[in-house]
Amino acid sequence: MKRPVLLVLHRPQSSPGRVGRLLVQKGYTLDLRRPPLGEPLPYSLEDHSGAVVFGGPMSANDADPWMREETDWIGVPLRERKPFLGICLGAQLLARHLGAPIQPRDDGQVEIGYWPIRPTALGRSLGPWPERVYHWHREGFGLAAGMEQLAVGEVFENQAVRYGSAAYGLQFHPEVSFQTMNRWAQSALHKLSAPGAQQLSLQRMQGSRHDRAGMAWLSGFLDRWLAPQP
Repeated sequence: MKRPVLLVLHRPQSSPGRVGRLLVQKGYTLDLRRPPLGEPLPYSLEDHSGAVVFGGPMSANDADPWMREETDWIGVPLRERKPFLGICLGAQLLARHLGAPIQPRDDGQVEIGYWPIRPTALGRSLGPWPERVYHWHREGFGLAAGMEQLAVGEVFENQAVRYGSAAYGLQFHPEVSFQTMNRWAQSALHKLSAPGAQQLSLQRMQGSRHDRAGMAWLSGFLDRWLAPQP
């Protein structure tokens, strides 16, 4: 039996999206926790296959007690060398735990919509990457000591990183499907007026072109991420 994967969400209505669906298809059960709602994180991941920390509208720089506790908790999978994946806010919490800065661009530009990423030489060694991926963020993270770049972007440089052999951070949202993208954009149309935000019509056009490739990449990535460590 495969051990469950811990999924850390940050709002009552949040969903693990494609990550959750793919993990279930691959034979894993899901252990969902929401720290902002008072749900505790485990003291150890001994009984889990790995952990995914998802995104949210909050900032990794927020001073809420649960945010500080969750940031500190990331030391658990790192010490135990368990597979860890941070997505958007989750990647920023990983970087913050390791001492890297989290900050917006000086010009206020955001990244919302389907934007290109470019794998580094190390990233290419891990297999093919999608040409464009879905973003929704206004802050980016710096590189901490020991972090390796796997993919970079034009607006926010650090798009995918690895720390050690099992911890990964993704600034983009591979869990978001074309349908979810539509729902997010329609529920927050006012945010599409920010510099760098793609209009909904462009997001739909790009999504129709790149959604399937993103799904295929995510499935292969999860297989590599959860593969037994040598």
